[in-house]
Amino acid sequence: MILGTVTGSVWATRKAACLQGQTFLVVDTLKGLVVAADHVGAGTGDKVLLVTGTAATKFSMEAPVDAAIVAIIDPEK
Repeated sequence: MILGTVTGSVWATRKAACLQGQTFLVVDTLKGLVVAADHVGAGTGDKVLLVTGTAATKFSMEAPVDAAIVAIIDPEK
């Protein structure tokens, strides 16, 4: 799992059928920028938790994605 901050979104005029209905966000991580499928309704500035590889594919209904946002991290109090 990877922590990151959402910095923007990705818009596609055409998508493969298996990606229809999925939202993609740009996430800044310690390793650089990552485009991830959003499954929790994250927005710009949110700190998020990403999963990659097989776990991302499972969260994305078997769609071929490399990263998926699975949680929004609450700010520290």
